[in-house]
Amino acid sequence: MIYLIVQPTIWGLPRASCRMGGTAVQLFQYSKAAPAISTSHISSTNVSSTKKKQLPPPASVKSAPILSASSTSLTPPLVEITVPVIEKENGSTSKPKKSSERDQNAWREYAPSKPSDLTGMYLKLSKIRLTSLVVLTTMGGYAVASAPFDPATFIMASVGTGLTSCAANAINQYLEVPFDSQMSRTRNRVLVQGQMSPLHAVSFAGVSATLGVSALYFGCNPLTAVLGASNLVLYTMIYTPMKRVSILNTWVGSVVGAMPPLMGWAACTGHLEPAAWIMAGLLYAWQFPHFNALSWNLRPDYSRAGYRMMSVTNPGLCRRTALRYTGAIIALSCAAPWLDLTNVWFAVESAPLNGYFAYLAYQFYKKSDSSSSRKLFRFSLIHLPALMLLLLVNKKKWFLGKSEDLKDVKKSGLLEVEISNVPKILAGNVLAATPNDLPPSSQTVVS
Repeated sequence: MIYLIVQPTIWGLPRASCRMGGTAVQLFQYSKAAPAISTSHISSTNVSSTKKKQLPPPASVKSAPILSASSTSLTPPLVEITVPVIEKENGSTSKPKKSSERDQNAWREYAPSKPSDLTGMYLKLSKIRLTSLVVLTTMGGYAVASAPFDPATFIMASVGTGLTSCAANAINQYLEVPFDSQMSRTRNRVLVQGQMSPLHAVSFAGVSATLGVSALYFGCNPLTAVLGASNLVLYTMIYTPMKRVSILNTWVGSVVGAMPPLMGWAACTGHLEPAAWIMAGLLYAWQFPHFNALSWNLRPDYSRAGYRMMSVTNPGLCRRTALRYTGAIIALSCAAPWLDLTNVWFAVESAPLNGYFAYLAYQFYKKSDSSSSRKLFRFSLIHLPALMLLLLVNKKKWFLGKSEDLKDVKKSGLLEVEISNVPKILAGNVLAATPNDLPPSSQTVVS
């Protein structure tokens, strides 16, 4: 079992050796002081031969007859000359620089961390910024769903999704340690730096996955738990290995990113409706211009680590794909009112936002330089939150009352009202309306 845990991290480690004793596996690496070899481990004959080679010929020829005519007189000059040779090796020469550059790409020896530093390391291991974005999209899917808002279910869905994302990111970093050590963007990660043992990271991932899926199952419903567990398997067992096999990994990764809105919708309603796929489709399409623009300036790193990304293997396809899916975002935004997810104003208000996003993708397609890719990537970070906010503001169907009130009501839309007919009165966590503002068929239910 321990061999299976440690074995993936041994692949291709430069200047590293493994020693197995019993059930413990320890990883060792030469330190930066390794080039400075102690003379006590070298025989006297080897010392004299190597040092004679390091001496310049004119100095050795002139110093020998001056000090003494005997053969033993050669020893004092050799001892005196060893001092500058050692200083030269420890000084600013090219050899130590080469060894230090080589050490930067290697997995460092495991150094036990302090308990006070574990919180920060867990956050880094979880990729907290990416996890926060995943949780926000889950919240957005819950908020735009056509069902009453339940604070308890909302919190459990957010916490469960966050813990599941933490587990997926931890396993991803554990599997990619040898490759992350070769990329300047990822060489400072916790496992690469040896700040945490692989077994510790895998244990953290196991606990997070168990708690996350349990929160989704018991706090929400089985459908949400199945979606969360499926996304965890898809990210760790399919997407992560595929990154070194085929450029199709980008499409699989986009499916992973599109799953959280569906989890939020399922947590709120207990089922998936056609309107639920609008937000999932927007997340799926958004990831292509976002990631392709990001990977464009990271091509040397991806190529060095052996990742098969579109920007490395097929740059033309990378640019075309980014432009095509901005058009898909425009089409999905226009389809949202048709599926009764939003009103018509969402298509009108999102048009300038989507249009500028498509314009930046077109500039990236035409110029294909670092400046255009950077602009596209930065605007993508603004585009997604703004689009989700417009979805929430222009939500078409709002449900009034509490979840318990709907148990005895058939799924006939008795509590469905247009947002224009609902006064903006917040009673607790549920929108309230007076009986005069509701359709006649629903007045008896609300009263």
